[in-house]
Amino acid sequence: MAAALFVFVQLELAGELGPPDGRYVVRPYADGEVERVIVIETLGAPVRTTATGRLARKLASSREVPPEPEPASVATTRVTVIDPVSLASPQQADAWLAAADPDASIADASAFANRVLAAQRIAAADPHIHDVPAHSAIAARAGYGEGEQVAYGRWVKARELLREPGVPRGRRARVAALRPQERFAALLGARSEPLLCEELALRARADLDHGREPLASLELDRALSVAPRELRAQGRPDLDERADELEALRPAVAAASGKALAGEPAAGEIDSEALEGALSRLEAALRARTATGFSG
Repeated sequence: MAAALFVFVQLELAGELGPPDGRYVVRPYADGEVERVIVIETLGAPVRTTATGRLARKLASSREVPPEPEPASVATTRVTVIDPVSLASPQQADAWLAAADPDASIADASAFANRVLAAQRIAAADPHIHDVPAHSAIAARAGYGEGEQVAYGRWVKARELLREPGVPRGRRARVAALRPQERFAALLGARSEPLLCEELALRARADLDHGREPLASLELDRALSVAPRELRAQGRPDLDERADELEALRPAVAAASGKALAGEPAAGEIDSEALEGALSRLEAALRARTATGFSG
């Protein structure tokens, strides 16, 4: 009898992610069917840790440093996201591999990786364990293999998914509209101040993109509570109109936030479409603010 084959998507990411190396089972709810098996393996530079898991740092007080030091070696992390439903034949596996869409496959794998990271962030009470965006992968591949193989990050057959690391084309256009280099210099030089709603909007976007609607609703509600005032303070009629629009969108977001605070965010209870619509309009307002220069 032929061995069962399992398909996977594997990402390689710079640095250590947070969770210890091992295999992790992801379920949609308690006692639910396994959605994915995640294998995390740290590669590259050896890292010493203390008994509490903190990075052990040793100061070399007497060693001289050359004027042009070699770059420090760093660890990378390999994340293998395995579908637990086996395929019956190599032909089925080959068909899946040939049809695998690179962007969708990488996005799906990073979403499951981020569920592991979110759980570790809460469990370890460590706010510095952060999500990994799909475009941060330095290598990505899809493939298939027997159970024991893929459990160790190996395979029978695989193909590369990532042609060029970096920001996807659609996001590049949005980034260009924000004129980030000009804003970056202005912020560092204290010629511009960040708005409260900007950071809240970024947090809401990260949570909404990763399926954390209750958190996104709370952050977006706070963002919309201050955004109209901050936009009107810019003294621009076009931003005044956008502030009016955001005020009209807030009640639906406040309703979602209220459900989250009341502990009622069961499946379908929070209107994710309303959150996405309001957040998109807030992001558009912030892009409009920076498109013609910076003030205050």
